[in-house]
Amino acid sequence: MKNHGFTLVEVLIAMVLVGLTIAALMAANRSLTQANGAGAELSTGELLAEQIRELTMMTDYSSLLGTFDGVTYSPPKGADGTTLSGFDNYSQVITVENVSDTDFETVVTDGTSNFQKITVKVLLNSKQVCSASWVRAER
Repeated sequence: MKNHGFTLVEVLIAMVLVGLTIAALMAANRSLTQANGAGAELSTGELLAEQIRELTMMTDYSSLLGTFDGVTYSPPKGADGTTLSGFDNYSQVITVENVSDTDFETVVTDGTSNFQKITVKVLLNSKQVCSASWVRAER
């Protein structure tokens, strides 16, 4: 007599394999969701840093230090200087430094430099998401 069904052991093994597969897929889904969230935060941070870069490029060189150094925008500002909506948990922290004409990492305080280094740190709930720096030359 031929048996056309599955034994209890076969069914249990199949259930364990299906359970392990589901558990592995759930763990992978969680990791991918976290990575996607971090990527979205980084993209938003880069966008907000770029907004400050554009804003400082439209500002007269001689007023950069007095206008932006030590300033924190929370909520963030856009390239036109207006407050951006929908980014309430983000902030932009800006520093402006006079730097050496020959080494942009060396800060000079004597006012003889023709270059200023602007750094913006973008924070999400007080945690740094990204940072960007650029140098402006006096025209």
